[in-house]
This record gives sequence, C-alpha cells and structure tokens, in this order.
Amino acid sequence: MHFDTLLYETRGPLALITLNRPDKLNAISLAMVDELHAVIAAATADEAVRVLAITGAGDKAFAAGSDLAEVAQRDLNKALEPIVQGVAERLERCPKPTIAAINGICFGGGLEVALGCDLRVAGRRARFATPEGKLGIIPGGGATQRLPRLIGRAWALDMLLMGEPIDAERALQIGLVTRLVDDDALLATVQRMAEHLAGFAPLVPRFMKAMVHAGMEGSLVAGLALEKFAQAGLCETADKKEGLAAFLEKRPPRWQGR
Repeated sequence: MHFDTLLYETRGPLALITLNRPDKLNAISLAMVDELHAVIAAATADEAVRVLAITGAGDKAFAAGSDLAEVAQRDLNKALEPIVQGVAERLERCPKPTIAAINGICFGGGLEVALGCDLRVAGRRARFATPEGKLGIIPGGGATQRLPRLIGRAWALDMLLMGEPIDAERALQIGLVTRLVDDDALLATVQRMAEHLAGFAPLVPRFMKAMVHAGMEGSLVAGLALEKFAQAGLCETADKKEGLAAFLEKRPPRWQGR
C-alpha cells in the first residue's frame, strides 16, 4: 500500500503505522485522516496482523497536533465532522489491540489519536499537552471525554485548562502512559509487546478489549453480566480446549482462532 502521509509495514504480528510528515512535526492533515482510516481498516482485515501500533517519523514528534493551516480555514460545518475524533474512535473500536508508540511531542490532535489506542508507550523525550485553548478553541478529537476517563477529572482539567506540556515521567505517574522506555528502545518494546499478545488465542485480546469498552459505557451490573456471557462463549471454543490441554501437557498451544 502506498500513502502520501503515512508509512506502513508489517513486522510479524505487528502492523506499524508511521505518521510521516516530519517536516511538519507529523501534524495531522485531512489527507492523513483519510489515509489513517484506510490503513487501520486494511490492518484490521489482515488476519496475519494481531496488533496495530502508531508512531511518528523522526525523533522530534509523535504528532504536534492538527495541521493549523487547515484549522485556520475550518468553518462550523467542517468542525462538526468527526476528523481526528473519527480516527480515535476507529482505533478504539478496532477489534485488535492498538498501541501508541509515542516519540517526542504529542500535542493536541496527536494526543487524541494516542488516546484512541488501548495502550500508550512513551520514550523519555515524550511531551504531552492539550494547547487548543490558546488558539480560541477546545480539543475536538475526544480529549475532553477520554482524558478524564483515563487519568481522572482533576488531572484532565489541569491539562485541558492550563494547556501546559507535561513530561513523560509525569504522564507515567498519572496513568496517561503505562510504560516508559529509553527512546531508542521504543519500537523494540512495542514489537515485544505485539509478539507477547500474539501468543494468546486470537479471540482473547478481542474479548478483553470489548469487555472493558462496553463496561466503561454502562453500569457495573450490566458489565459483569456481559462478562459472564463472554466467558461462557469462550469456554465453547476450540482454543479454550487447546489452551488447557497445552498447559497440562507442558507444550506450546496451537491456536486456531475459533
């Protein structure tokens, strides 16, 4: 696949998507939004891909935000379209695990893309901010909703209202990222995570992800009931029988994905 604003490659079970506008600090343009939808759909449909990861080209930025030259021309009708919010939602609803490999600046729309991922791993030079208030607007890609759900109301309001960058250590402290690694080890770490996830029966990460998202959007009682039905469904799969047999026989499992 050829893209103008992205790079795409598969590394075993990992599909690596690289935001590729390093001269613009990988700012997210409307063309990039369209290409992200296409590449995420393609990786989702590829049965050999077990995990999707997104990173930024170069060593300065994951993504500095939305392309401000385009934002300056955005009217009410265009602003009401999903744009970055739609990309984040596609990542969130993707049945496969998604990882943001955050290198350098992760501001505005770039942060909102990362928030759509299931896991966020940061290099030590990473910086995070929601600076939209300084431009006379608010975040429009999901940060006002996903940040408080992820890091709590107090820290979310601090980031949103103040608009000041936080460093990778603080991001780890508040739960914005869950792993912090040396910058030159970032992609290797994500590769190891993908290979680890690929060692599970294919349905397991999908079910876990679906349960968490469904549970966060409903009541505890409804989520617990849904979990039981999901567990009952997995108990009827060939992979459940294979997983138990492999454990008892002390051998690697041979998953079938059914």
